[in-house]
Amino acid sequence: MMAVLLSTKAHTMQDWKAALLAVDPSLEIRLFPEAGAPADIEAAVVWTAHDMMELRRYPNLRVIVSMGAGVDHLFRPPGPPPGVPVARLVDERLTQGMTEWVLLNVLRFHRQDLEYRDQQARKIWHELPAPETSARRIGIMGLGELGSDAARALLALGFPVMGWSRRPKSVPGVETFHGADGLMAMAAKADMLVCLLPLTPGTRGVIDARLLAAMKPGGYLLNAARGGHQVAADVLAALDAGHLAGAALDVFEPEPLPPESPFWSHPKVILTPHAASITIPSSAAPQVVENIHRARDGRPLINLVDFSAGY
Repeated sequence: MMAVLLSTKAHTMQDWKAALLAVDPSLEIRLFPEAGAPADIEAAVVWTAHDMMELRRYPNLRVIVSMGAGVDHLFRPPGPPPGVPVARLVDERLTQGMTEWVLLNVLRFHRQDLEYRDQQARKIWHELPAPETSARRIGIMGLGELGSDAARALLALGFPVMGWSRRPKSVPGVETFHGADGLMAMAAKADMLVCLLPLTPGTRGVIDARLLAAMKPGGYLLNAARGGHQVAADVLAALDAGHLAGAALDVFEPEPLPPESPFWSHPKVILTPHAASITIPSSAAPQVVENIHRARDGRPLINLVDFSAGY
């Protein structure tokens, strides 16, 4: 019997197995590293820690499914086995989770939560000036599924929203920018900059001193994409100089974030452990099983990764 190799975080392995079997009870699922005979494996459902070289052991592998929206981990040398198609997840619940994180932190900064928490700690009863939603411009880097959904939610709350993409793109109600010059132009108008980009060679280190300097003084940075997007030293320098009033960071490089990192204790940083949006097995399993069936039948995959584009 042909089998599916499942490789993810140990504490979620059984949940994923149960979710996949709930969709198709006929699947033979093997939990890495107990793969059994290499020739039995026809599909691999994997997350970031899995070694791409290891997947070359399976001569009949027909498809690799990445258990998340990001696929930068697949590009680490040596990459996936040549000729094996790779699909990523575009899942409604995953998208909703990311939008929730963006809204949470935009509102946290907009409603002066850091300042009020500081006043609480010091037992200060002082009303700060009321913020004006229509005057707080939010710039979103990346207008794919995640960025477009976050933009719509922010528009619904009354924020002016801008968005940047590599190529021209239109999103109703959003002022859009593209290309290198467009990114700097958007940053110059943004009170908050939200990064939801895929990590590619072209976007690595994009949040650097130059981009941050282009922002208005007293702006905020939110990054829930990948740690490789931000130059950590530049972000810290902008915070320490007061040019950035705060940062909400869910991603770092490396991860886990080392204990000695200054981000842990920085008073202007809200830190989460790459938990902005976590794939829920029961929500994502139907899409994973659909792609396994498509690979078996020789049909096109949904959400196929374009390696030439990097996502």
